[in-house]
Amino acid sequence: MDVRQVTPTYSVAPQPRLEELAELARRGYRSIICNRPDGEDPDQPTFQEIETEARRHGLEAYQIAVAKGMVGDEEVARLRDLLPRLEGPVLAYCRTGTRAMTLWALAQSTTLKLDQILAHGKRAGYDLSGVALRILNRGQLPRGHADVEHQIVIVGAGAAGISAAASLRRRNKKLDIALIDPAEIHYYQPGWTLVGAGVFSPRQTVRTMASLIPKGVEWIQSAVAAFDPAHNTVILEGCRTVRYQYLIVCPGLKLDWNQIEGLPETLGQNGVTSNYRYDLAPYTWELVQNLRSGRALFTQPPMPIKCAGAPQKAMYLSGDHWYRTGVLRNIEIEFYNAGGVLFGVKEYVPALMEYVKKYNAQLNFWHNLVKVDGPSRTAWFLHSAEGKEPVLVERRFDMMHVAPPQTAPDFVRVSPLADANGWVDVDQSTLRHKHFDNIYALGDVANAPFAKTAAAARKQVPVVAINLLNDLGLSSKRALYDGYGSCPLTVERGKIVMAEFGYGGKLMPSFPSFILDGRKPTWLAWMLKAKALPPIYWQGMLKGNEIMCKTRLVDALSQPAGGLAPAGAGGGCG
Repeated sequence: MDVRQVTPTYSVAPQPRLEELAELARRGYRSIICNRPDGEDPDQPTFQEIETEARRHGLEAYQIAVAKGMVGDEEVARLRDLLPRLEGPVLAYCRTGTRAMTLWALAQSTTLKLDQILAHGKRAGYDLSGVALRILNRGQLPRGHADVEHQIVIVGAGAAGISAAASLRRRNKKLDIALIDPAEIHYYQPGWTLVGAGVFSPRQTVRTMASLIPKGVEWIQSAVAAFDPAHNTVILEGCRTVRYQYLIVCPGLKLDWNQIEGLPETLGQNGVTSNYRYDLAPYTWELVQNLRSGRALFTQPPMPIKCAGAPQKAMYLSGDHWYRTGVLRNIEIEFYNAGGVLFGVKEYVPALMEYVKKYNAQLNFWHNLVKVDGPSRTAWFLHSAEGKEPVLVERRFDMMHVAPPQTAPDFVRVSPLADANGWVDVDQSTLRHKHFDNIYALGDVANAPFAKTAAAARKQVPVVAINLLNDLGLSSKRALYDGYGSCPLTVERGKIVMAEFGYGGKLMPSFPSFILDGRKPTWLAWMLKAKALPPIYWQGMLKGNEIMCKTRLVDALSQPAGGLAPAGAGGGCG
């Protein structure tokens, strides 16, 4: 573990793993401080998990989460108040250690001189010169100040962000592009369902971020703290600033495990798992293999969520294994959906219902998971039947797969870019922000009514690239997005219902029905998902190779100045 000593009684570090807490106790640490909110990374332990494990080893744990914009005066004051009361030595952590270091530096601004704070940071391996102005001014960053400037700034290096950078570079290598993301690792998240079914190994879904950043694109390895669109500025952790001419926002979404009481402390144990986290998907497969009898619960939270079919895919693949191994008759499968339908596009429901019947699964709609007690293996759901008072339903389980509630990232939700629900407010056809003409958003964070899947992002990328080039005067055309999304519904090992649809639930198949009828479970769709899509993702999408991604182009003069188009316009993406 990369622990950096700042003073004899205070150290900072990147996010520790649960198994590293025992080592911290052996090193003599007595208190730990978490400086990050839950849900920033898919493999991040929650603070509740950290706190529970820390106490097992005699460590006191505290959380001063820095999530709203830049490090605020409130967080600085809390740390300044907390430190004198702690038994030392103390370790503070965040994603990389930078946030913890910055918070400490600001907390010391009333007792230490600037040069002393900078010296402490340098000895610990952190350059605090970027926050020197803030240390002197107690958090008052001058408006319009910028440390670096780029023509195009992309926030988020997930599927959407890297693909957008690669697409722009392939179209024009002279563009000045910066990509902001603090993560060292990039995940192929669509593969985690198959990890949870024993088809993929976890390592098949992982690459280093450095190996994927497109050549010629500057990687700013930092987390975004806030947006200042009035001054075309992105504020990073530590109050460094990046000015842009155009901004593309695609940081994904936040998995909000804490919305469910008791869930964070029981994840990964007591039979509670989730394919929505890299480190838990293997546990799903372990539970499925070991369950020979009992009750298995599968949950789906309120929409929107990434890959709306993922919760039921876990159910189908688990049922398939139990069917093949001859134990299905001993297992009760129950699916609890906070919504009122099995799948939002009705044409695919009949095929799915055949598998619900095959696995003898009980469907429970309008049931939202609100509480879990892992040791007693008990879950509680709020059942909200129409016209009736909500009722709390208690169910015992032997295994439970949870899809967590999902929201926009904190720094997006509190920004001027967000709508009333916290998502980036864009026109659904052009993906341009409705109020800031030089800002686009794509992928899970945008508020347009498309499916939050990698397939949707793949079709959105060329739309944003073409429209941005038009804004720069480098193209005479604009592009329209038709809402295309795809959800490969894995109903058994070897067969998939390939759901493809656009705005309004319009069916948008990529192949003629005599080749692949997406309304039926087919082996060909399975081969596409398991064999073709991973290399298409790694070698195609992330490299800017827009395979099977025809985009509807229109004359720029035919579009209003804001780039608006009628809802659902277009239909040639495919």
